Amino acid sequence: MATANRWLKPEVYPLFASVGVAVGICAMQLVRNITTNPEVRVIKERRAAGVLDNFEEGEKYAEHGLRKFLRTRPPQIMPSINKFFSDPN
Repeated sequence: MATANRWLKPEVYPLFASVGVAVGICAMQLVRNITTNPEVRVIKERRAAGVLDNFEEGEKYAEHGLRKFLRTRPPQIMPSINKFFSDPN
């Protein structure tokens, strides 16, 4: 009971949330690598194939949807604030 009272305080909730988000991102990346990475072969029949020169599959893995979306966006985190402080009126 003393351990629960020590860790379950409102001040600790942001820590739990940030660690939870980090663990979620790691889990998502692990699942993505296991399921879609062309160099990872979990099924025994695919492992027996050896090294494959399948450049189309590698290109599809490297150029995923998030990267395609971000390529068209400006390379700024907060463009409206940057524009407000950098452009003279």
